Amino acid sequence: MSAPPDPHQQEEEALGKAYDAGLMRRLLAYLRPYRGRVAVAVLLLLGGAAVEMAQPLLTRAVIDRAIPGHDPHLLLVLTTAYLGTLLLSFLFEYLQLLLTSWLGQHVMYDLRRQIFAHLQRLPLPYYDRNPVGRMMTRVTSDVEVLNELFSSGVVAVFGDLFALLFIVVTLFALDWQLAIVTLLVMPFVFAAATSFRRLVRDAYRDIRIRLARINAYLQERITGVTVVQLFGREQATVAEFRAINDFHLQAHLRSIRYYALFFPVIELLTAIAFALIITYGGWEVLRGSMSVGSVYAFLIYARRFFRPIQDLSEKYNMLQGAMASSERIFKLLDTPLAHAAGGEPVPASARGRIEFQGVWFAYRPLPEAGLGKDTWDWVLRDLSFAAEPGERVAVVGHTGAGKTTIISLLMRFYEPQQGRILLDGIDIRAYDVLALRRRIALVLQDVFIFSRDIAYNIRLGDERISDERIRAAAARVGADAFIERLPRGYAEPLGERGASLSVGERQLLSFARALAFDPLVLVLDEATSSVDSALEERIEQALDVLMAGRTSLVIAHRLSTIQHADRILVLHHGELREQGTHAELLRRGGLYARLYELQFAPLPPGPGDGRGAAGSSPGNGKSGATPSSPASAGTV
Repeated sequence: MSAPPDPHQQEEEALGKAYDAGLMRRLLAYLRPYRGRVAVAVLLLLGGAAVEMAQPLLTRAVIDRAIPGHDPHLLLVLTTAYLGTLLLSFLFEYLQLLLTSWLGQHVMYDLRRQIFAHLQRLPLPYYDRNPVGRMMTRVTSDVEVLNELFSSGVVAVFGDLFALLFIVVTLFALDWQLAIVTLLVMPFVFAAATSFRRLVRDAYRDIRIRLARINAYLQERITGVTVVQLFGREQATVAEFRAINDFHLQAHLRSIRYYALFFPVIELLTAIAFALIITYGGWEVLRGSMSVGSVYAFLIYARRFFRPIQDLSEKYNMLQGAMASSERIFKLLDTPLAHAAGGEPVPASARGRIEFQGVWFAYRPLPEAGLGKDTWDWVLRDLSFAAEPGERVAVVGHTGAGKTTIISLLMRFYEPQQGRILLDGIDIRAYDVLALRRRIALVLQDVFIFSRDIAYNIRLGDERISDERIRAAAARVGADAFIERLPRGYAEPLGERGASLSVGERQLLSFARALAFDPLVLVLDEATSSVDSALEERIEQALDVLMAGRTSLVIAHRLSTIQHADRILVLHHGELREQGTHAELLRRGGLYARLYELQFAPLPPGPGDGRGAAGSSPGNGKSGATPSSPASAGTV
């Protein structure tokens, strides 16, 4: 069974260059606040390398001087010094590990804070284009990869390079001819390391891509487990996951084979270097031009010389992963924010008059289109209307008519291509976007509840909203009845997305949340679509009082919820076709009247307009739409 590739996952996991100087400079900038500790870590690194270099020289002195000279005092001094180097080496390594781990954790902490803060201010179109799982990967696994780079990668690489430099200098200082003999195997070592890096790089890329497929499949199937069980697809799902998991396993096994081959090759080349040292060094000892201690020191240095080469080959994978992760992180951080900070605050004396002036808006241009007016897939077309302070304005229309888009533009989630939106006669783009949104309360059809207690979900962590204000808001929308029945009341913890509440209870809670912030403008987007008739009537009674003095925009499909609105706007294909009161629109017999007929029984014939009384109640007919012609349904 084959696992079809996902183009998004392949794009997500594509690896660039193993080393990018520009990315590395940006990464190292995160160490700038901790440059003092970085300097200490480098000093500890140099000190540890120097101490380790001294150990073979002490051993050489013992073999060449203390033992042949039968000098117990010198032997005691040299062995004590050797023990001291061991203790110092342990101390340097301990402090270095402690310090580099501290640096890695703090860099990871700073990066996560920066990424999360940036995510909070990205424009909504960015979230339309990028799945949530991808952004979570930035904050979690990508940052964790960089933590490994800072805590055990950067310093360790410098340590390995310093060790190699010190060893080469020491070897040539002891005997340059034997040093050249020792390094004869280096071309083969570099060839093996280069081949290993290339092979492991390919395996590493496959592992990341296939791991992404596993995560995506798990997330989708666990989220949709109800559908899987409903249609009896458990066995088929298990089989598909087994195939995807097998691809991931094969990629891992391939990388293990490369490691299993590389390290024995290095060990073999190390043994060959030893044989060359013993052969050439032994010959020099027999000739009397070199001491036994020097040959022994060469053997120790050769062993330590090949160890950093192995480490550097392994660090290549870490560096490659860090470059890929940093490229993705910086691409996210370089994404422009929704709105730059600044702008005027909304004055406390604001009255809440909303006006749309010739607004044109499209989410995207038409395929292969330019930037002219006729090349956009317009959602709103030259929309103009005003909502006076304290007025309750309803917006109705068929699905896709542009109702919710009006709210998105008012909240500045998106910006219109043409036209202006005014608050009290001032373009909303002149206001600070955060200050603007604080004065507008929005209740959506799909209510989001956080997995905290009820009080938190009403105040959203704003400590300026007191407990008394929370209870008052809940009482005014009728949410206090079900809250007080809970074991812990307002301190009752809710499950993920409010799983322990019914749909209607979640909507009541969102009403309380909006009202607790005491908005200047109240916006309801299908806010009563998921409550029963009795509960809807109670909400409507509360809203009649709560909307007094506030400009209110009500988006609704259920016409029973907006019949008492001061004015009703009827949208059709992004254009304002009709506006007026419920009674006026019924008398006209236009789009609103046909929409009314689709939801309720046809109005009985009446004098004057052939329909019936303007104030006919939907309860006079059967609940639910009556059959209507396709032509009629298509025009609504």
